[in-house]
Amino acid sequence: MPASRVALSAVDVSKRFGDVVALDHVSLEVLQGACVALVGESGSGKSTLLRCFNRLTEPDSGAIRVGDVDAMSTDPIQLRRGIGYVPQDGGLLPHWTVLRNVELVPRLNGRTDVADRARAALELVGLDAPEFGARWPRDLSGGQRQRVAMARALADEPKVLLLDEPFGALDAITRSELQEMFASVRTRLGTTSVLVTHDLHEATMLATCIAVLHHGRVEQVAPPSTLVAEPANAYVRTLLERARVTVSV
Repeated sequence: MPASRVALSAVDVSKRFGDVVALDHVSLEVLQGACVALVGESGSGKSTLLRCFNRLTEPDSGAIRVGDVDAMSTDPIQLRRGIGYVPQDGGLLPHWTVLRNVELVPRLNGRTDVADRARAALELVGLDAPEFGARWPRDLSGGQRQRVAMARALADEPKVLLLDEPFGALDAITRSELQEMFASVRTRLGTTSVLVTHDLHEATMLATCIAVLHHGRVEQVAPPSTLVAEPANAYVRTLLERARVTVSV
């Protein structure tokens, strides 16, 4: 596999929190333009792995690379400014307007067209900038806040987007709408994405590849069709069956 095609990689990464092993020698490659979903039960290590890619969590051992760059030898603040990140709760600053929230990364990166970038990002995620730009986060619905969080993550046109269960706290209708929005944006931009989700149906719908984690280990990495048709082991098969995702006999 040509190194130039790998957008993110984790090599033999381990992480402990006290006595808890969160990641146990995990290796994973994410190709440019792919959307990799990290799935598994609570405590499987999904969010820990995601946060290692932007160094919100520092691994105890192993290597993290973003493109051809060794993330562990890079200033973490500069690293994060080049990677889009959408946390589960959106993480909007409550004392800033919507437009100012979306302007955050372009402003930190010294862009001269921060307002234009922010307005374009809001339109990209389906929010009318003149209507929503002057509002406060408290005046938005949950779905609107997550759209703003997505716009903020995309405003400086990052090559990589990390999403930590961004749709998990939404009602079913809003969740479906935002899933469609994300799929449309990803198709349009081709942004390399890593999506943490508990929902295997969401993973099979949105991801080009799924990585199944269990007790801090990677059980299988495969395209959705292969994962469903050829579960690597009993754990993956059981996970699919419990989620009522059809598997072959």
